[in-house]
Amino acid sequence: MDKERDKNVAPKGPRPNYQMWIILSLVAVVLGISYFNKSGELVEITESRFEDMVADGSIRKLVQIKSDNIWIIEITLKESALQNAKYKQEIEKSSPWGVRPGGPHYKMKVGSIDKFIEKYERLKKDVPRADQVDLKVEERQDYTSFLFNIGFLVLLVLGFWMLMRRMTGGGGPGGQIFNIGKSKAALFDAENKVRITFADVAGLEEAKEEVKEIVDFLKSPQKFTKLGGKIPKGALLVGPPGTGKTLLAKAVAGEAGVPFFSLSGSDFVEMFVGVGAARVRDLFKQAKEKAPCIVFIDEIDAIGRSRGRGQMPGANDERENTLNSLLVEMDGFATDSGVIILAATNRPDVLDSALLRPGRFDRQISIDKPDIAGREQIFKVHLKPIKLSKDIDVKKLAAQTPGFAGAEIANVCNEAALIAARRDKAEVDMQDFQDAIDRVIGGLEKKTKIISPEEKRIVAYHEAGHAVAGWFLEHADPLVKVSIVPRGVAALGYAQYLPKEQFLYQTEQLTDEMCMTFGGRAAEEIVFGKISTGALSDLERITKMAYSMVTVYGMNKEIGNISFYDSKQSDYTFNKPYSEATAEKIDREVKKIIDEAFERTKRLLIEHREHLEIIAKELLEKEILFQSDLERLIGKRPFAHQTTYEKFTNGTATEKKENTVEEPKTEVAPEVK
Repeated sequence: MDKERDKNVAPKGPRPNYQMWIILSLVAVVLGISYFNKSGELVEITESRFEDMVADGSIRKLVQIKSDNIWIIEITLKESALQNAKYKQEIEKSSPWGVRPGGPHYKMKVGSIDKFIEKYERLKKDVPRADQVDLKVEERQDYTSFLFNIGFLVLLVLGFWMLMRRMTGGGGPGGQIFNIGKSKAALFDAENKVRITFADVAGLEEAKEEVKEIVDFLKSPQKFTKLGGKIPKGALLVGPPGTGKTLLAKAVAGEAGVPFFSLSGSDFVEMFVGVGAARVRDLFKQAKEKAPCIVFIDEIDAIGRSRGRGQMPGANDERENTLNSLLVEMDGFATDSGVIILAATNRPDVLDSALLRPGRFDRQISIDKPDIAGREQIFKVHLKPIKLSKDIDVKKLAAQTPGFAGAEIANVCNEAALIAARRDKAEVDMQDFQDAIDRVIGGLEKKTKIISPEEKRIVAYHEAGHAVAGWFLEHADPLVKVSIVPRGVAALGYAQYLPKEQFLYQTEQLTDEMCMTFGGRAAEEIVFGKISTGALSDLERITKMAYSMVTVYGMNKEIGNISFYDSKQSDYTFNKPYSEATAEKIDREVKKIIDEAFERTKRLLIEHREHLEIIAKELLEKEILFQSDLERLIGKRPFAHQTTYEKFTNGTATEKKENTVEEPKTEVAPEVK
């Protein structure tokens, strides 16, 4: 009944803005006073001009006024004189209200009233009797300036009062300048609950176990504290962009059943000094009132960077003050329990060491890019709302998206649905997903791009060189797809590989990777006898890999087991940690490694020249080849062990390894110039 009665009650309209009506009324009063004031906007004239008016017989009325010890003569003209263009234009120009028939129209200041009266009597004798006007005496006080000043003061006070109301939050949105030290955290509690749960998070099983334990801490702390343990103060979610850090925090908010404060690290940053620290204190004050609760700070590196890095001498760094306040609140002298901090960042290397110590962030939860099994689970989550055809194979999709994070997989699913809708299909099929993956990796397909047959032939042999070199090198990553369809800004073709799920690489493995990357440049030189600019990205990758082998991993006999890599180096370090002689030796060894890899690749492709021709001709005909096509054309790889791709697609994949990381390896051939 109460609900029905509430439905019948008409909704209340917006509250009237009384302040605006008061201001408009005051403005109207001031304007009215200025209109009815008789000496507001009068044209001031000289005595000679007055003599001309008397001689013309244009004056209808003269009034003698004493105002502030100054004698003023107000002059009112006859109606016939007001029609004269000379007077009419002069009066209209001086008065915004136009010509007032009742006058007065002109004024004249006189020094001595007695001398003026004497002079006026002489002037009257020279005009006809009908045009003579008697001088009237009138004492009047001019209140115009006084009223204008009072009105302006009232308007100023009222405007300041309204501004204060808005700035203190009483005037609606946009007026929070006095609340600038208040926290901007969004609160999710029983009334405003997040609907995302752990069931919506796929491919992060180890990370989910960690954060589930934090939820259990809050729901039943006695289970852990009865043995003398303490609830952890905070957990830091670390991982590359798009891997699901924020999504996992939302799932914690949905599962916890306790108040959840969510904000970004940039919410503490403000141009005013001391605002960030004030917001940190206000955030923890609110959190302690709601304890037990969870506070989630996304992109904490905005305020958590190492102190002193890049700071000018003597400068007052507001970000450091904010960080100091956060450190004190997380584990200071008067810290209360019941508040757990979750934070997310993809730059853990720049965070201050005091922030990462136990007692503040007790745990660092690594959220890496998913492996091939994790990608399958993520695909299953994002494919639920999509109408799929029966030919969709989730395992193949997972195998053909190496190095994809959760956000990229979600983008692939969305792109596939959009492509199918663009083609007026009732269901999304495998071809739509293939096109979506190509678009995410290489960019939009350039259907209108005009490529000469010679350029297309160069690109085909370039990509065939990559495919054949990788096929007959034992430690090279197995090929997933090779394409010569123009995509993106300057990509005329690309080859996609499935990296092995491993952390450690031996010298032979890195050398094979370099030779496989050299396949395009070597094929061009063998087939055409000259090279092109298509190997730009290949050469960049090879050079970085060779320098890493020599200067980072200590994989060169001449340089020895020395690493010049400094994981904690400053952003502003310009000095090399080795001498000029060592630098020359490093350059010499890097060039030696690269030259040997290139010659080895050329020998390999010359040996398999027949296979190179077969793949290149098939590419020119079909434009896209998969791993199965290479097996059909040149046979299986001459190595006994199965690749991860083969294990997974055959359903014999072993239990996935913990914390495996895959990086996408896509060889792109830039536009030939």
